[in-house]
Amino acid sequence: MNPHKEQTLTLYFDGSCPLCLAEMRLLEHKDQKGLLRFEDITAKNFSEDQHGVVCELAMKSIKGRLSSGEYLDGIEVFAKAYELVGLRTYAKCLSAKRLQAPLAWCYLKFAQHRHRLSKIFGPVALKLVNAYVGKKGT
Repeated sequence: MNPHKEQTLTLYFDGSCPLCLAEMRLLEHKDQKGLLRFEDITAKNFSEDQHGVVCELAMKSIKGRLSSGEYLDGIEVFAKAYELVGLRTYAKCLSAKRLQAPLAWCYLKFAQHRHRLSKIFGPVALKLVNAYVGKKGT
């Protein structure tokens, strides 16, 4: 057993968004160490009180919580998730100090319009990810 246990990350995502769902399925597939947890904030049984995450805020920008209790927001959630699944190059790009402000702005704009974008790109993205990870259906 590893004496230096790695942190886990819970991602609070919008399961009604096909693009978001495609990203979560891809991350789940890449998560060979089991370090990620996924919580669909649109699920009927999701409890804001249990998770300490306000759905209204999480719908504006993805939220994450490390096993240490630290909360992450927006692009930093993806940077940590990519790091934990071994996509370190992507994680470094998302964590680069000089790119933080423009990436955060771009992500917030994407998040604001993700449902419209998902109507166009979501079904194809989800189909491609499902084929890649070997899942059937939506």
